Amino acid sequence: MPVVVVESPAKAKTINGYLGKDYTVLASYGHVRDLVGKDGSVDTEGGWDMTWEVPADSKKRIKDIADALADDPNLILATDPDREGEAISWHLQEALLNRRGIKKDMPVSRVAFNAITKKAVQDAIANPREIDTPLVHAYLARRALDYLVGFNLSPVLWRKLPGSKSAGRVQSVCLRLVVDREMEIEAFDAREYWSVRATLETPRGQSFEARLVTLAGKKLDRFDLSDETQAELAVQAVESRDLTVAAVEAKPATRNPSPPFMTSTLQQEASRKFGMGAKACMSTAQRLYEAGLITYMRTDGIDMAPEAVADARAAIEDRYGKQYTPSEARVYKNKAKNAQEAHECIRPTDMTKAADELRLEKDQKQLYDLIWKRTLASQMAAAKMERTTVTIRDSAEQVELRATGQVVVFDGFMKVYTEGRDDDAATGDDDKRLPAIHEGDAAKKVAAYEGETSDNKMIKAPSNAVLGQQHFTQPPPRYTEATLVKKMEELGIGRPSTYASILSTIVDRGYVRKEGNRLFPEDQGRLVTVFLSNYFRRYVSYDFTAALEEELDQVSAGDRDYKDVLDRFWRDFSAAIGETSELRITEVLDKINEVLSPHIFPDQGDGKDPRLCPKCEAGRLSMRTARSGGAFIGCSNYPECRYTRPFGPPGMEGEQQGDERMLGVEPESGQEVWLKTGRFGPYVQLGEVTEENKKPKRSSLPKSWSPDIVDFDRAMQLLSLPRLVGTHPEDGEPIETNLGRYGPYVKWNKVYANLPEEEEIFTVGINRAVDLLAEKLAKRGGRGQAVPPLRELGEHPESGGPISVMEGRYGPYIKWEKVNATLPKDVAPEDVTMAQAIELIAAKAAKSPKKKTAAKKPAAKKTAAKKPAAKKPAAKTTAAAKSDE
Repeated sequence: MPVVVVESPAKAKTINGYLGKDYTVLASYGHVRDLVGKDGSVDTEGGWDMTWEVPADSKKRIKDIADALADDPNLILATDPDREGEAISWHLQEALLNRRGIKKDMPVSRVAFNAITKKAVQDAIANPREIDTPLVHAYLARRALDYLVGFNLSPVLWRKLPGSKSAGRVQSVCLRLVVDREMEIEAFDAREYWSVRATLETPRGQSFEARLVTLAGKKLDRFDLSDETQAELAVQAVESRDLTVAAVEAKPATRNPSPPFMTSTLQQEASRKFGMGAKACMSTAQRLYEAGLITYMRTDGIDMAPEAVADARAAIEDRYGKQYTPSEARVYKNKAKNAQEAHECIRPTDMTKAADELRLEKDQKQLYDLIWKRTLASQMAAAKMERTTVTIRDSAEQVELRATGQVVVFDGFMKVYTEGRDDDAATGDDDKRLPAIHEGDAAKKVAAYEGETSDNKMIKAPSNAVLGQQHFTQPPPRYTEATLVKKMEELGIGRPSTYASILSTIVDRGYVRKEGNRLFPEDQGRLVTVFLSNYFRRYVSYDFTAALEEELDQVSAGDRDYKDVLDRFWRDFSAAIGETSELRITEVLDKINEVLSPHIFPDQGDGKDPRLCPKCEAGRLSMRTARSGGAFIGCSNYPECRYTRPFGPPGMEGEQQGDERMLGVEPESGQEVWLKTGRFGPYVQLGEVTEENKKPKRSSLPKSWSPDIVDFDRAMQLLSLPRLVGTHPEDGEPIETNLGRYGPYVKWNKVYANLPEEEEIFTVGINRAVDLLAEKLAKRGGRGQAVPPLRELGEHPESGGPISVMEGRYGPYIKWEKVNATLPKDVAPEDVTMAQAIELIAAKAAKSPKKKTAAKKPAAKKTAAKKPAAKKPAAKTTAAAKSDE
């Protein structure tokens, strides 16, 4: 039977149902190879050769595929229809060739389908092609670029800014967007302005609101009423005049629907309407795609297949009538950067199925409903409105007011769907509906503002019919995931498949945090951005990153050699890396102090130097970094002055971290007891740091203790920890209490049990402590007690030592020495063979190269260990080499 390979088991299950028993459908579980996680895996001097490795879990997938091909050497690669899918197919082919699962002259078919439907899958199988080499080259170029940045720029960052995490090629640019916006907000200077409005009544008793647009015959600009005095004069001018409707102008207007979804617009709308992050959106869409309900969800195309357009129009007419179906189908221009990676829009595979007709989980139902409605709306008739503008003046034409509104004459596509807004703005005047107003009507002022309240100042006319209101210009809003994706798309940074991973990476690395749906840069994110913007400006430039994306798109289209792109990038990038090698950390910190001075040393308005140390009043404050990571503000007179406070502006939470208080003197040693606050919170300390006593005893305050309540007795309680509760009745070993990183605990030997209350550190008795430890042991099956195996398989045939099947907290597992290998869910403990156990042990050991037991050799070869082993180069963290995408 021909062997069809896809990425996921869910996709394999769906496709297997369409193809039937004549095909074997297997899953690769995503990529089966990646670059080796160490320096030198991309050869910058030797033609850009790359060193790949197959992870242990992928070896089994490749073996399964190779075994299936032994019966029928007909391989069909059916991975996703984009650059990443093409790369997975290429990796599979290369890995199978290296394993001799296929021969070099054996034909390999590549098929792609935009939707997992029976017709789409069968049509694709009937029309195979070869692997798209330009798309693979585009993947190789991106992977190499991300690797070069990860393994060259990140070490520079670590050396110059201790505690910083790796910098990614596109993540750094995305982070810069968030940081630049925050600095723009902080530098924003609000400007005051006023508006004047009046509530008026028609002769028929219907009221409406109008705003002042002309005063003393002069058209008002936004800032013409700049203070309370001018606003008060304007209110009096409107209040003192009789007003008449001078003109009523009504204009018809149409509103067309938005195009169907592509990846970026789907992420934006899911964020606006459901608060769904980009990662969650793509995960949910993936499940809908694999279930055959929507087309492929990673696309920058907005066009729709002709047959889908016809189906959509038929569904619209059936559900809503002919009046909602335009005479001609709507055609949307594809905005894809290149045709190779452009696919159809994201749409339902069956236009007749609404969300409430499908059995789906809540998040899937929400997203499917959004896609279905947007798709139908994109082919519906335009909405028709009537927009009305009413002009009201006094007889001398000294004041003029204007009222605007609109009426929906025909709802059209709005019957099904209306696009959300990025920011929650107040409804504009144009959205209001006006009563029947005729030219020449008297516009009587009526009281309407008696109970109005506002945080800003207001001026009310005696009649309460005219209101002047204070406003201030607002800074640009912080990005949401939706607006950040939109901005990246506008700048040409990243591609549809990358947005979700880019956003999740900058949050996971602690550079950005989400509060509600807004993105705030963390201090570490600011530091990294300032460093890169000053020493690697070109590589976090929006224009440079967008231009590089264009070049990679040209590679995808086959119009450019990917090695030429890499040569040009590496030549300049390696030179920039070399230029920073001589940088001293003090130079870097001085530059950061200068750039971030408005943020960390703002002018307090008291005439004092904002960088003057508030404790010694002699030293200057500056940013410092610790080897353990993180940044803080310290005094230049260290160690004479030990003032510190958190990185950031004064007044933020924890500002008093520089304060110290002596609580008393410990009688036995004569040492002072101090309450201090450091970068990790408040603590008590016995004595000061001296040459003889470089590490005085310290203890952090429990989270529930405020520094204000800490006195000498409480401090001595903390400094006396760990506290001896007594000895255990079983073995006579001590039982102690202490305050740890995760809260209060009781300890016996290597058994730790949490204490519910912090005060119990000082009060818990021996009986209570023994009970808590016993409960902890019971949960773990008993400490030091031999847990009987479910089965004993015998001795390891090569290395010796018993192999057993054990029952664990997360299910049965194979145990040999210190290697614990989880048993697959489809294998019952009673069915495990010795051969299966050895394979599972080997796979687990390969995943844990640092564990000595995983590398245990047979007893007969122990003498070889006497020779000093060749030292392997330290492997850099693979996180640094991970793709931006």
